[in-house]
Amino acid sequence: MYGITYLTAIILGVALCFGAPTKKTNACGYDACNLGDPSKLNVHIVAHTHDDVGWLKTVDQYFYGARNNIQHAGVQYILDSVIHALDQNPDRRFIYVEIGFFWRWWSQQTDAVRNKVKDFVNSGRLEFISGGWCMNDEASTHYNSIIDQHSLGAEFLRDQFGECGRPKIGWQIDPFGHSREQASLSAQMGFDGLFFGRADYEDYQTRNRTKTMEMVWKGSANLGDKSWLFTGVLPNGYGPPDSFCYDMFCGDPPIMDDTRLHDYNVPERVQTFIRAAQNEAVGFATNHIIMTMGSDFQYENANEWFKNMDKLIRYVNAQQANGSNVNVFYSTPSCYLYALNQAKRAWTSKSDDFFPYAHHPHGFWTGYFSSRAALKRFERHSNNILQVTRQLNAFANTNLRNSIFYLSEAMGVAQHHDAVSGTEKQEVAFDYALRLSQGLSSGNLVINQAYSRLLPKAGQPPPSVPQLLCHLTNISECLTVQDQTRFTVTLWNPTIHPVLHHFRVPVTRAYTVRDPSGQPILSELIPVSDQTKKIPGRTSTANNDLIFRASLPALGFNTYYFEAKTEEEPAKAQVKITHNEECLLQNQNVRVEIDAQGNLGHIINLKKSLAVEFHNQGFYWYQSFPGNNSRSEFQASGAYIFRPVSADPQPVSTTRTITCIKAENVQSARIVFNDWASQEIILYDEAEYAEVEWTVGPIPINDNIGKEIILRYDTDVNSGNKFYTDANGREVLERTRDYRPTWNYTVVETVAGNYYPVNSRIWIKDQGRQFTILTDRSEGGSSIHNGSVELMLHRRMLYDDALGVGEALNEAAFGQGLVVRGRHVLFLESPAASAAYHRIGAQRMYMHPVATYALIPQSYPSYSASYRLTWSALTDTLPMNVHLLTLDQLGPKEFLVRVEHYFELNEDDTFSHPVTFNLQSIFTSLGSIKSMQEMTLAANLALSDLNRLKWVTGNEEMLDRHVSKDTNANDTNITLNPMEIRTFRVELA
Repeated sequence: MYGITYLTAIILGVALCFGAPTKKTNACGYDACNLGDPSKLNVHIVAHTHDDVGWLKTVDQYFYGARNNIQHAGVQYILDSVIHALDQNPDRRFIYVEIGFFWRWWSQQTDAVRNKVKDFVNSGRLEFISGGWCMNDEASTHYNSIIDQHSLGAEFLRDQFGECGRPKIGWQIDPFGHSREQASLSAQMGFDGLFFGRADYEDYQTRNRTKTMEMVWKGSANLGDKSWLFTGVLPNGYGPPDSFCYDMFCGDPPIMDDTRLHDYNVPERVQTFIRAAQNEAVGFATNHIIMTMGSDFQYENANEWFKNMDKLIRYVNAQQANGSNVNVFYSTPSCYLYALNQAKRAWTSKSDDFFPYAHHPHGFWTGYFSSRAALKRFERHSNNILQVTRQLNAFANTNLRNSIFYLSEAMGVAQHHDAVSGTEKQEVAFDYALRLSQGLSSGNLVINQAYSRLLPKAGQPPPSVPQLLCHLTNISECLTVQDQTRFTVTLWNPTIHPVLHHFRVPVTRAYTVRDPSGQPILSELIPVSDQTKKIPGRTSTANNDLIFRASLPALGFNTYYFEAKTEEEPAKAQVKITHNEECLLQNQNVRVEIDAQGNLGHIINLKKSLAVEFHNQGFYWYQSFPGNNSRSEFQASGAYIFRPVSADPQPVSTTRTITCIKAENVQSARIVFNDWASQEIILYDEAEYAEVEWTVGPIPINDNIGKEIILRYDTDVNSGNKFYTDANGREVLERTRDYRPTWNYTVVETVAGNYYPVNSRIWIKDQGRQFTILTDRSEGGSSIHNGSVELMLHRRMLYDDALGVGEALNEAAFGQGLVVRGRHVLFLESPAASAAYHRIGAQRMYMHPVATYALIPQSYPSYSASYRLTWSALTDTLPMNVHLLTLDQLGPKEFLVRVEHYFELNEDDTFSHPVTFNLQSIFTSLGSIKSMQEMTLAANLALSDLNRLKWVTGNEEMLDRHVSKDTNANDTNITLNPMEIRTFRVELA
């Protein structure tokens, strides 16, 4: 029923499958589990490898085993060896996680090997756990991309292995802190549980002491028990217990069981293992414990591992005849979970998250929230284009999903916990960026094909010129159009609501700009700043940005026609520029007051008569601690760790210069702090917010001091010790300075210990005001003082933090330190009204209108006669609290669609209520819906077939969710509750 997917086509290179998905049997999943002996301490041995999808080497170098001088690792050999070892003994089991690697390996196998692997999967001996393209980071990732990368892996596993290949357990063993949203999404994907390896050292000690290493994590404050996820902290990180590592990298003794030889060690090995099991059991609540036997890139010689584990199991269990209560056997995380579920006991619960994470008193892993800020932005930008490419492919019915795969795959790799996190080697960061760039090029080809169908009017041929993306307009560079006589800009709005958008085109001359009705519209030439012109690598000669206002239709495009003005045509728009004078920016909604010294004084919401006063606003820097990492107190700040020398950051400059620019479309204040830090405070016509465009770099290090740059907003908002941050762009959590909800927190690092991931928004509030900052990428942020918000923008350091990457985070480009540019959006509202602004604003920042440029030879009358200048997929107005998260064409008449309610409960008087709308509205331009099937979030199982394990916490029991909504395939009206995402496979007539 699913047809041929793009993964299948990419794997095989032909339009043929290697047979239908394997039929469901009773030999896999929970039915295949050994639940042990109820009278014994049951030790579940989990054989696994942890394979980073890039870190010290690139993903392909890791796969092939190249450049082993950097790190000995070859994933293809691991999988070869494991499959051979499983074939030797039917008792053996193995789990695999990173589908980005497995897909590469699978594409190279013969039918005989594939059939053998399918047999192992069908018999429960090889189990896929988590099943994402990678093991994603949880701090720097956006929920849209987390869902996508899991769906990419889930689709591959479904198509190749059927139901027995469907993962049921999350396995986040290596990420550096854990997000509540990750738990919620995992539950919505149909997972029954989640295990991870890293917890804060104090949290771990408390849980181990109180037998609460395992719990029910309530992943959403809005979705009830649909978001519950049984969660366990693994006892040894994700490695084996001490002295029981049997890999080529290990020096532990093998099981030497020939009594005729001098080094016979079975009694000692058995007793040591039994003690390890009993010691581990002290921290756990049942007579089941888990032992992870494996680690990073292990099992290249799987025989070494399995041969010793076979012996260990045999000899340990033999001691039961002598009174031992330890029962050890091969298992999997899902079987371990099922055994805990069958214990029928009540579990403690958790409703906050596991950030920040520290491994010792001075080792807070909060630096990576901001590391490699440019890569973090490029990843978010690439996701924006990926979603638009999918939409255009769907509405143009171009059936080019295989071509979109390259960008999907690059995005899947980029979610890895050593990718977007910024904790990889520099060479590997370049490789991630290269993959995204190549994926974007493939996406651009799809966009061209789609517009060749959507742009021409009936009976007209497709355009003869391509639509081009310009990825450097944030530094006022688009070489394609900067000095052309004629060109068009087509803006696609990927949201299902109309948007008002002020757009900038970098140019060398003045133009007449015509809107879709053919009318010339106001456009103004704003000079490019000197700070922009001197950015290393910028090659554009454009001295101006041409700014115009675009009113875009929902889920559609407008085309704007540009024609160069002649010398005789005077510019009608007047742009006023002053230097080092007071600058008052004001439109219909907002007033921003900045004094002659460049100090931000007030932001005023004119409609609500609300004002916030700024005691200070600007750039500061923390000095990175230059330790040698020999002990906790000598921990250095690095790619992972944020550890400032002092809790009081230094201003980057004590003086500022200001240039005030006023035009009709835009007003701004350009404030220069020094030659490497500047900001532009921008107010667009009719906007209800102010923007801050910041530029940082090259950060100077000629004084041999590492620096971590923040932008701090000190206000008169009486926020006390509380502030609020989002989780992966969705739900918001309250943070309390110097406090942890689940243990008695010891305050050591007063700054780093209060930093949290800010994926899209952070705010402070008092009784009458809420000051909210939206970000264009993930950044680390906090409120270190009452009324203050700070966000870390850029980091450049001279020391490694000794956590594996082996080099300092010292990014350079074009022979200098890296320059990074980004954007904050500032809202001032009442707390009761703020949700609508930050929800809608954050959505539009990550689902931004995407511009394509075309060099048009025709005059405007000729062009407008041949091509549509505006188009929308929608004929109905859709509710403001609904968001189209995914629209992906699976086949000529098949589509995957995700829609979400993106407000929380009790957040807004208008929008925080259930909403019903007709899904047919999205497909009107494509045809009528013939049938639709609701799926789990990862789209790999019909929701009606989902039957998750139930858990009890306190007096609450998880409800039976084996019920699907909208079982009538002909009823296209669907209801969304706050924070609910619903996923459908849709077939059109």
